[in-house]
Amino acid sequence: MPTPRTDLRSDVGPETAPVLVAHAIDRARSGARLGVNEVLALVTADGADRDLLFAAASALRDEGLALAGRPGVITYSRKVFVPLTTLCRDRCHYCIFVDTPGQLLKKNKPAYMSPEQVLQVVRQGAALGCKEVLLTLGDRPEDRWPEARVWLDEHGYASTLDYVAAIARLVTAETGLLAHLNPGVMHAHELDALRPVAPSMGMMLETTSRALFETPGQPHFGSPDKDPALRLQVIEDAGAARIPFTTGILVGIGETPLDRAESLIALRDAEERHGHIQEVIVQNFRAKPRTAMQDAPDADLLEYATVVAAARIVMGARMRIQVPPNLSDPTEFALLVGAGIDDWGGVSPLTADHVNPERPWPHVDDLAAATASLGYELRERLTAHPEYLADADTWLDPAMHAPVAALADPETHLARTATHVRRNTGGDARAKTGRGLAERAAADPLALDDAEWQRLLEATGTALDDLAHIADDVRRYTVGEAITIAVNRNLTSTGYRSAGAQTPDQFDLADAAAIAADAWDLGATELCVQGLIGSDEDATAYLDIIRAARAGAPGIHLHAYRPQDVQDLAARAGLTLADAFAAMRDAGVDTVPGTGVKVLSERVRDLIAPGDLEIDRWVETITAAHRAGFRSTSVLFYGHVETAAERIAHLGALRRIQSQTRGFTEFVPIPLPGPGGGVGLVAGRSALDEHRAMVAVARLFLSGSIPHIQIPWTRHGLETSAVLLQAGGDDLGGTLLDGRVRSEAGIEAGNQLPLPDAAKLARRLFRPLRQRTTVYGEPSDERKAAVR
Repeated sequence: MPTPRTDLRSDVGPETAPVLVAHAIDRARSGARLGVNEVLALVTADGADRDLLFAAASALRDEGLALAGRPGVITYSRKVFVPLTTLCRDRCHYCIFVDTPGQLLKKNKPAYMSPEQVLQVVRQGAALGCKEVLLTLGDRPEDRWPEARVWLDEHGYASTLDYVAAIARLVTAETGLLAHLNPGVMHAHELDALRPVAPSMGMMLETTSRALFETPGQPHFGSPDKDPALRLQVIEDAGAARIPFTTGILVGIGETPLDRAESLIALRDAEERHGHIQEVIVQNFRAKPRTAMQDAPDADLLEYATVVAAARIVMGARMRIQVPPNLSDPTEFALLVGAGIDDWGGVSPLTADHVNPERPWPHVDDLAAATASLGYELRERLTAHPEYLADADTWLDPAMHAPVAALADPETHLARTATHVRRNTGGDARAKTGRGLAERAAADPLALDDAEWQRLLEATGTALDDLAHIADDVRRYTVGEAITIAVNRNLTSTGYRSAGAQTPDQFDLADAAAIAADAWDLGATELCVQGLIGSDEDATAYLDIIRAARAGAPGIHLHAYRPQDVQDLAARAGLTLADAFAAMRDAGVDTVPGTGVKVLSERVRDLIAPGDLEIDRWVETITAAHRAGFRSTSVLFYGHVETAAERIAHLGALRRIQSQTRGFTEFVPIPLPGPGGGVGLVAGRSALDEHRAMVAVARLFLSGSIPHIQIPWTRHGLETSAVLLQAGGDDLGGTLLDGRVRSEAGIEAGNQLPLPDAAKLARRLFRPLRQRTTVYGEPSDERKAAVR
């Protein structure tokens, strides 16, 4: 791990004198070019000086937006992130993106995404309104890895950049989306060759620090493409080639404040020479597990925001200053907007941030609401910023004029609001075969009819293997490689006894508080509470349990009450559904389980679970929960009397609800045990293949709608779960701690999956394990450290 240098001002030279922040700001506002000492004063501003800096940066941003003709607008780009190859010749100490050829082999992952795999992801993105395809990859892997060279030779490409050009050309021709190229270091002739296939390109400068590049043990040592001089030359060449270019700096990798100042000045100078830098990203370092810098601290928030504000002052009113929203907590957005940002960068409704897989994107609607709460309007732009599209003859290759014009508003040059989706209707014969159907489903789930989905669900043999492989590719290239799990405990509210527990599976309010406190002490982030409360207990017990748990562990996430439980609370307490959910919110409920239903079919309910809530009431209740602001899980219990058509209808109903509410966080296909379960759809198909087909179809059907497919390890066991995690699954649910208080009061007591065991399972699959929150966020460092 690199040791950050702390000699903040000694590097500046003997001529250094204290510089007043106010004086530097005044000079910048008057049009003066700030020197390094002045910029250093800005990036190290503190206290009242920092407040002054933020106020000036915010005002300068507002001035720039007015000059651009869009006052009060913060922009973003709706994108698909395509990791074209994770091979790389560099060895950055903080990077989790790259693989070695050996790791790819163990993951059953190709050296490069195929054109078909790219189009499958891009077409789904197009259906969700994306207009940018971010092509990100390792630098020149063929220079280090023979396997990369062999792949390129076998497929007829002279280089990785040659393949990048072919893919960029393909995605625009086939889908109309625009590529933004981020392939690392490029030479002048390569930039010229790529200009006709993309309206914009990018490469982070990161830092001008030579110490971080030349010193053994520092983050860029051993990475030839991180040479600051080389990267500055790329930025220079991009300007000479008239390419709208995205670049920026990385804060917190061991660079000094002087390095930060010099990096900003270098970008300013390049922009002044060519006018091509369309946005400057100021990105905060986030430590990644299994890297040389895994124990390094994340960038300090106030230091980071101060650099953002300094970037605004240095780069001026007309520059777009961007911060990645997924690398900051939403509670930090106000600080960053106050520091002068005017762009959130690319945000994907479909794909993970494959470079920062532990940090999910905010949903665009949530980002818009957060932006509005700070007094700004969120508007979508294209990958090239409006100022460059307005002067297309200068900044765009003629080959890009028509594709850009098709997606750009002719007046604002922001993104058009209407979206045209080119659908694959399956006209060719191959598209109707087993593999062809799966490939069509991977590209566009809405392109298949119910009968075609049923065929996939009933696949066997090679067709099933193809289905599972394609579904796992969709998983890999959308939600990413991580296997996620929450540290949680169950509490079955049916066991509540106000007069006191009489049996081990019962509890009272004092127990509920103690159970929550114990779970918190063991490192849990979630307590799941569900089950009908006895008719001899007061209906308010539903709320009393939550209040007691909240009192016992104020910070724990309470995931509580199925639709059937909520209906019972409402009926017995004389509440409307809206009032019931409001009471739950006031008591402390955070999210709700979407359980209490087997299949969304009255025929099935009558045969298997007549005591369950009626289907229309379940739909009404889960929809009301989402409308009230609660996220929920979703489930399907399969393997009994249901037909393939009923399973597909169930998935379709969930997708329709999700399109209206966005409330489902995950889907859990659960095999029904016991006398009524274990019934296959296909005679003679093994139980394992029944599960593989269900998981794979769920992944394909729900892709772009419900992002996560959870494998219920308590039903399958770890060996089968491992197989299903290779058929499209990405989540293991929860650890299901028994705890030390009333262990038998939780459903599935006696089944625990400690994090070390889950990590061992993930390692077998050569995938990372990521501890998550209930809603798939990142737990705090304190919670991670508390796990026992």
